[in-house]
Amino acid sequence: QVQLVESGGGLVQPGGSLRLSCVASGTGTRYDLDTLRWFRQAPGAQRELVATISKASSTHYVDSVKGRFIVSRDDAKNTGYLQMNSLKAEDTAVYYCNADFLVAYYDDHGVPIRARNEFWGRGTQVTVSS
Repeated sequence: QVQLVESGGGLVQPGGSLRLSCVASGTGTRYDLDTLRWFRQAPGAQRELVATISKASSTHYVDSVKGRFIVSRDDAKNTGYLQMNSLKAEDTAVYYCNADFLVAYYDDHGVPIRARNEFWGRGTQVTVSS
């Protein structure tokens, strides 16, 4: 079973930087990392999509982080990253990694099947405060 584990969160002063990592384990040879996303959820708020990176490394950002955050990936390591610069108090939230994996297998009749499975990490806290 695929597991996503985030790390790199912590307490940082306004204007500071943090780099979050999301490592996928349990992929074996069956799971192929497709789209990777970073979400965040502040207290009392809905979960918000922050950044997306496709298999082809096409990226998209929510307007509030454009020019400050950079999403990247290293498929050889099954790892995604979120570089967060010029952090603001309003960036304070739990940050979650979300990823689609393509899985290939044969069904009971020997028919090749290719499916998309989605996984979530448990999140890492980012607090921006002086």
